[in-house]
Amino acid sequence: MTSVVPSAVFEPADAGLAVLTAALALGFLRLVRGPSLPDRVVALDLITVIAAAILAVETLATRRAVFLDAAIVLALISFLGTVAFARYLERRGRDE
Repeated sequence: MTSVVPSAVFEPADAGLAVLTAALALGFLRLVRGPSLPDRVVALDLITVIAAAILAVETLATRRAVFLDAAIVLALISFLGTVAFARYLERRGRDE
């Protein structure tokens, strides 16, 4: 017997995705309006962390581990990118 779930049922994963999507929009706003380059780098790091969180929530909602693998890879690439930007900004500050 299959259960029919009405589309109006509010699921926790949907609420999590709504909050993360709002946070993602705010991150994009900071990325566009960031007054300085470090602000934009932090905003880009925030956006990738939120994207990894969205993938983790999708993993929980669909019970498919492939999304979790993608979230882990995205988090690792984001970490390396943030470290590279930080080193660039540090050297740029020393040279000026």
